[in-house]
Amino acid sequence: MTDGAGRKGVESDAVLLVAGLADLALSGVSSVTGGLRGLLRRGDAADLAGEGGQELKARGRLVLDRYASAPPAHLEVLARHVVARQSGSGDV
Repeated sequence: MTDGAGRKGVESDAVLLVAGLADLALSGVSSVTGGLRGLLRRGDAADLAGEGGQELKARGRLVLDRYASAPPAHLEVLARHVVARQSGSGDV
């Protein structure tokens, strides 16, 4: 069971990294190129790469939250409006 749970975490991280990379690519290729040039000039590139990986995962999580979540059910939204309207006017 531990192997399955570990694999799920790795797959989840991979999905988050891919989604983060896609979002980063769409936000602007030229800014990435400038950032990579600056990264290559730095001595602490390994630390920055680790931080970059964390940032990509965070971006991926945001992208998946934005696009993967299902919208609320239409009838549920209508029912909530009716209940709110009834409770506001005193007609229960």
